[in-house]
Amino acid sequence: MTPLIGPAMVAPMTRTTLDLTGLKCPLPALKTRKALKPLQPGDQLEVYCTDPLSVIDIPNLIRETGDTVEITERNDARIVFLIEKANGPIGNTNGALRS
Repeated sequence: MTPLIGPAMVAPMTRTTLDLTGLKCPLPALKTRKALKPLQPGDQLEVYCTDPLSVIDIPNLIRETGDTVEITERNDARIVFLIEKANGPIGNTNGALRS
């Protein structure tokens, strides 16, 4: 008999916050890459940045990792990215920027 896998047996998605305010290029992208490595597929990483170049660097990083990214807030004070870990390993080029 094959055991059934129900919702109670699925690991819950986690959301981690990474505050990179005040850091300048290339640190936001480097620290984001490091924070993504231990995450499981479906986990989310919310990244807070103040460096204007992060709107270029972080989406480029996500294209490399194969994950997905959405800019959820962008104003004069900060930029907030919501990244969802995909199934693919780092190096996969199927990442997407959602707007």
